[in-house]
Amino acid sequence: MLAAATLLPVNATLAVVLAALLAAAVAVAAAARLADARGRGWALPVAVAGVRAAVQLAAVSALIGWVVRAVPLLLCFVALMYAVAVRTAGRRITGNRTWWWAALPIGAGVLPVLVVLVLTGLVPVEGIALVPVAGILIGGGLTATVLAGRRALDELHTRHGEVEAALALGLTARDARLEIARPAASDALLPGLDQTRTVGLVTLPGAFVGMLLGGASPLAAGAVQLFVLVALVAVQAAAVAVALELVARGRLHRADTSGGGARRSRTLGGAEGE
Repeated sequence: MLAAATLLPVNATLAVVLAALLAAAVAVAAAARLADARGRGWALPVAVAGVRAAVQLAAVSALIGWVVRAVPLLLCFVALMYAVAVRTAGRRITGNRTWWWAALPIGAGVLPVLVVLVLTGLVPVEGIALVPVAGILIGGGLTATVLAGRRALDELHTRHGEVEAALALGLTARDARLEIARPAASDALLPGLDQTRTVGLVTLPGAFVGMLLGGASPLAAGAVQLFVLVALVAVQAAAVAVALELVARGRLHRADTSGGGARRSRTLGGAEGE
């Protein structure tokens, strides 16, 4: 069995290669002028993300051995993971104070699945098991929430005339928004579904490879990976459904409610944004 240290030794060569790959990613983003809808380039965010990942992983690597020694510390660490995910997802969706609603779709997806796994004994309340599983589930909920929220709000902004037409036909504001936003928000499920459908044929995800490197049998590694993928699908489906409902009810929107002359859409209740 190939040892993890042999597969990817932690040495100066690894640092040089990582720096070169990050520099290449930044260069490509800059050369292609990759930018968001507001014209903000992605080259700097790519560089910042790479540096932050290195710093955060170094910190976690130093702290994880200490955290897993006591259940209270372990639960606090998981709560910190959740809080960071909420902040990240909320700010990706909107820049106003409604960002905190992102806590609901992520929590609605992750909490029931994690509780079931703990109560059934499939995941023990131990750091070596709970932290990585919680991290995978929270990360999946974050991704689904961001994609669903952004796609839904973008669609409402682009097709606000159709929403107004639906209102004129007698639909409620919630139903009118749902009719327009549902297909776009539902696309947030595609990355997870494609990964699940192609596992073993196109990709060998981290849980599978990690188990093999740890000395587990291929059968055990496959079972763990299947469990992770199915749990992720459940988390993401719940997160997308709740995020869509929040957008449809106008709880999560992009309209600036802090004043300054910004317009809040009468028909969309703020879901359209500027």
